[in-house]
Amino acid sequence: MRPTLVWFRQDLRLADHPALAAACADSDAVVLVYVLDTAAGDREPGGASRWWLHGSLAALEDAVAARGGRLILRRGDPAQVVMALADELNAERIFFSRSYDPRGRALGRAIHDAGAARGMHVKRFPGSLLAEPEHLRTGSGGPFKVFTPFWRALGRQFEGFPVGAPDALPRPPRLVSDSLDSWGLRPRSPDWAAGFEDIWEPGEVGAQGRLTEFLSEAAAEYDGARDRPDQEGTSRLSPHLRFGELSPRFVWHAARAAAAEQAGSGAGIDSFLRELGWREFCYHLLYHWPELTTKPLRAQFAEFPWREDPTALRAWQRGQTGVPLVDAGMRQLWQTGWMHNRVRMVVASFLVKNLLLPWQAGEAWFWDTLVDADLANNVGGWQWVAGCGADAAPYFRVFNPVRQGEKFDPEGAYVKHWVPELAALPPKYVHQPWAMPPQLAGASGFQPGRDYPAPLVDLGDSRRRALAAYQGMRDAVAPTSSAATERSPGTS
Repeated sequence: MRPTLVWFRQDLRLADHPALAAACADSDAVVLVYVLDTAAGDREPGGASRWWLHGSLAALEDAVAARGGRLILRRGDPAQVVMALADELNAERIFFSRSYDPRGRALGRAIHDAGAARGMHVKRFPGSLLAEPEHLRTGSGGPFKVFTPFWRALGRQFEGFPVGAPDALPRPPRLVSDSLDSWGLRPRSPDWAAGFEDIWEPGEVGAQGRLTEFLSEAAAEYDGARDRPDQEGTSRLSPHLRFGELSPRFVWHAARAAAAEQAGSGAGIDSFLRELGWREFCYHLLYHWPELTTKPLRAQFAEFPWREDPTALRAWQRGQTGVPLVDAGMRQLWQTGWMHNRVRMVVASFLVKNLLLPWQAGEAWFWDTLVDADLANNVGGWQWVAGCGADAAPYFRVFNPVRQGEKFDPEGAYVKHWVPELAALPPKYVHQPWAMPPQLAGASGFQPGRDYPAPLVDLGDSRRRALAAYQGMRDAVAPTSSAATERSPGTS
């Protein structure tokens, strides 16, 4: 029997994997391959994502081997590598999951066309989303640009139950495979990810464990706790979803089952599932507007007068802005590869509004430093904060990092953990150390500007500057209407 080739992409799991399940159901000869894409240009995985990818692939190799199979690893341009392996095997079929970003879609089309030209049966399967983007339409037949009606439509469209992992996998013929270590995905000198393994467990087992822990311990309080960076109130499932170690369908049904079993947890779990819907919405947008990776959805923002200030950008990247909540978030990101979602909005607002630096600069930094750097969610979140995307926060809404800190980190525990220079400050001043009376500062041994940087900008003045720039753009270009909410959804 000629084999079936299953190409793994952002679906590094065995459970609820429609392409793998279909291959195993119909063939005794199944070959599994993952291709490290070395031709993706500036969308090759960033440093933190590469660290996660190593762990996820190692876990997948072990899971496949435990079932008697073997995961083949190769690198290059996937369109060429997959077809070369299919020719080497004289494969009858090529199965893989759909991808929704511009390059992923192009690769899928290229392999489909090349396989069809060879007489192979090539099939693309759903599995990364709850519903396929082309299946969700507004009443007028177009794609959604506003989240709430999209969410309602998704609830009506979604159906189906997850399928289990195969019990056994066939051993493939003797094939050349790279060693995972040879890819050099993890940093060596310096090893800036040294503490990541104490925080994260990449792979399907780690993902399922994280989901179980969240649903049993934190989901019931999620609606309120998700906004508190000083508490463990979020799921931290985002990197597992980004690499497809869990399918969103698996998460959805597990959450619904938990809500049915736990009295009083419904509101928290509904809020959590809404965040899963925001992830879906971002993919919907990217599918229908692939230029979102570099261009604003709201065309008038192409004329926005962004500044160039490499020094300010560097201070923001390193958590040295002099604004405590911003610096805490950026240091958490650097040290853990992750940042609390509420704080992501604050640091993004500070960059694009207080500093007037382009959202693309922030998106690029997040792409390199987040373990959950997901193209659709990253771009969608940054455009939301910048006011130039779908369902965006209006540009005149500027997150005040002092008020955000006082509301969501009232004792300053989050800031003091990540900015230890401020550990001795009383809660009243931990979010604005520049306002501390000199006599109190002297008594605590803390001197603003010496022990911690002075703010890069005055928050009030920089807000007014941003509003003036926005008004200038409005005067030059006819504005469009915007639906908005203060809280950006985002699975974290």
